[in-house]
Amino acid sequence: MKVQVVPLSHEGVTLALYQLDSSREMPYADKRPGVLVCPGGGYRFCSDREAEPIAMCFLAMGYHAFVLRYSLNENARFPQPLQDVDEAFAYLDAHAEELHLLTDKIAICGFSAGGHLAAASSVMGGRRPAAQILGYPCINRACCEREVLVNHGACPPVDEAVDASTPPAFIFATSTDDCVPVKNALDYAEALSAHGVDFELHVFEQGGHGLATGDYVTNGDRANPDFAQWVPLCKAWLKRRFID
Repeated sequence: MKVQVVPLSHEGVTLALYQLDSSREMPYADKRPGVLVCPGGGYRFCSDREAEPIAMCFLAMGYHAFVLRYSLNENARFPQPLQDVDEAFAYLDAHAEELHLLTDKIAICGFSAGGHLAAASSVMGGRRPAAQILGYPCINRACCEREVLVNHGACPPVDEAVDASTPPAFIFATSTDDCVPVKNALDYAEALSAHGVDFELHVFEQGGHGLATGDYVTNGDRANPDFAQWVPLCKAWLKRRFID
């Protein structure tokens, strides 16, 4: 595996590249799909628990993985974070040959505020992903106007921007999240349904906010084995789109 961190044009923005090795023994895997990960953190920071551990999950599934640490705090006025995503996609497209990357099979994955950014990329980005994976995402107007996403500028509700060309979505949340209410996931699913966009939605009964992988690595004693099932469920969902 090769790991490289590339600085992008905006201050403090980086793209970490996790590239699985090619092998003559696996010619069918010379080029692979990829997943671009946007950690959460309320546009104030990028959570480490939702960065490399998430990339490792997708690497284990056989995908290249990329972690975008996007514009934060006073630099997070929209559309600057969305421009960071567009630039990340432009970099991946431009370096597809050396990355052995299938550019028509790049999903975006985001958590909480990163889920908002991933969804924004999917509904209003300059280069939309092939699929979107959203963990307890901030979606609707009520959530975007709350202090949890204060980012020195307007934070657009993304359920209102869904259209028929929005990519398919895998959404997961918990019914007891007291930071980003589950209604955000439900509102986004409803908007996707209204426009005929394929989606899969999982609402787990128990669990707070920011569970990441749900296992001991990212949560310690807060590990939630039920919530952690989003990983194999997502693996099956992605396989149907990118491999089958």
